[in-house]
Amino acid sequence: MANEHLTPRESFIAPGETAPDFELQTQARQAWKLSDAVKAGEVVLCFYPLDFSPVCSTEMKCVTDDMAKWKAKGAQVVGISCDSFYAHKAWADALGLEQTLLADMHRAVCKAYGTYWADLNVSGRATVVVGRDGKVKWSQKREPKAAMNDAEILAALG
Repeated sequence: MANEHLTPRESFIAPGETAPDFELQTQARQAWKLSDAVKAGEVVLCFYPLDFSPVCSTEMKCVTDDMAKWKAKGAQVVGISCDSFYAHKAWADALGLEQTLLADMHRAVCKAYGTYWADLNVSGRATVVVGRDGKVKWSQKREPKAAMNDAEILAALG
C-alpha cells in the first residue's frame, strides 16, 4: 500500500487538524482506507509499538473486551503498528482480538501522525479519534508503558 502523499511531522497531531488519509493492509491482507471508514462513523486509531508485547497485548485485549461499547457509540477501533499483516494475524488469533489491525510496515502513517519512535523504528503509543468530517476530535500520546483508558476515549466519542 503506497502512502507517498503523507508528510512526516515532528509534533503529534492535535484536535481540529485534518487527519491524514491513508490506506494500509489489515491482518486479513485487505485494503483499509481511513476516508472510507469515517463514512460509517468515528474511527479510533490506536497506535502501538509491537504485537505480542505486554502493554500492547493488554491494551488491544481491552478494546476487544469493550467491543459492544465501541459499537454502541458507532465507532470503529483499529490498531496500527509497524508489524506485518502476518504478525497481526497470528497475534489476533492468539488473543482472540476482534478489531482490525493495520500494518504500517513503511512507517509512513505513524510518521504522518507524529507518533514515530525513532529509537526503536516503530510507532509510539497514541490514540486519535477521527470524526466523520475527517478532523481529529481527540488525541493523546502516551509513554510506551501507559495503556490507553477506554472510558476516557469512549467519553470523547459523539
